Amino acid sequence: MANKKRKYYVVWQGKKPGIYSDWDECKEQVVGVQGAQYKGFDSMAEAEAAIRMPYSSVVQSSGANGVNGSNGSNGHQSGCLVIDENGMTAVKPGTENPPVLDALAVDAACSGNPGVMEYQGIYIPTRTRVFHYRAEKGTNNIGEFLAIVHGLSYLKKHRLNQIIYSDSVNAISWVRQKVCKSKLVEDASTAELWDYIHRAENWLRTNSYTTEIRKWDTDNWGEIPADFGRK
Repeated sequence: MANKKRKYYVVWQGKKPGIYSDWDECKEQVVGVQGAQYKGFDSMAEAEAAIRMPYSSVVQSSGANGVNGSNGSNGHQSGCLVIDENGMTAVKPGTENPPVLDALAVDAACSGNPGVMEYQGIYIPTRTRVFHYRAEKGTNNIGEFLAIVHGLSYLKKHRLNQIIYSDSVNAISWVRQKVCKSKLVEDASTAELWDYIHRAENWLRTNSYTTEIRKWDTDNWGEIPADFGRK
């Protein structure tokens, strides 16, 4: 009898997301976990490429090929997010109104005001950074605004239907108004950033999107998964 071909299993959402080379190990991570997301692949290279992408994107592009599953509906979990021993956000059972975990979280950080500014987009289930930007002089509000627009552009480009979480009320408002209302002075030191801002504003004016932008409930869920941890 021929040897059974080895498979590799990616767990996006489970007790411990990662890549497993044994089905029993994978099963331990997903059985009994509401909203668990996992899929089998024929090679480690395929698995490593897949884990860097959102689960929904992999399933949509490959179909039901191999072992895959999603327990529960739309990635909802019963619980709030807390920091585990590895510094990652994890689900704490028993809290009402949990966030959707199959989602993109965005956040910004700024050293000074103005100062060195950066933002990033994180795919929540795997804590994968899907984009990042840094400017030598900016503000936190600008970073929050640009992060949302970058997220909208990213999801539209890749035809993904995740929602976007931001913890900035100002940035969400600016995006809905399609304008960055920062008072940062436009001069030689900020010219490159303002050019980037104007391109973001133009994207909002010239593109339609169906992505839902939601406010991250920091009080109940802890810091947003895209947080830079500099508080």
